[in-house]
Amino acid sequence: MSGSIPLADACALLAAVPFDVERVRERLEVGGGGYKIVHASPGLEIGVYVLVAPEYDRQQPHADDEVYVVLEGRGVLEVEGKAVLLERGQAVFVPAGARHGFTGYTQMSVLVIFARRWRLDQPPAGAEAPA
Repeated sequence: MSGSIPLADACALLAAVPFDVERVRERLEVGGGGYKIVHASPGLEIGVYVLVAPEYDRQQPHADDEVYVVLEGRGVLEVEGKAVLLERGQAVFVPAGARHGFTGYTQMSVLVIFARRWRLDQPPAGAEAPA
């Protein structure tokens, strides 16, 4: 036995594990902002990102598509030079490779959902490729 978990079993183990987005958001706010992953599984990463001015959003283009859902606050997301005003309850899609970053915020919290790309012949660590 190789010690790795078959992909189907790994997905089943992760299927019903709750994560407390609000508690993570509160901890990041108290700590002055930052990013914390709350869930990671093959093809998906979910994180909480808290921005507190005057800290600058230093994001670089990502290799994966992503969606931002505003949890608290408001600000502007600039995507490839286009400004999108966002506030609580709104979401925006950012395609892989797009230059983007938040501006015009005092304090803003977003849920970040990455559609992680992986190939069947190169599954994430700890998972086996389907037969």
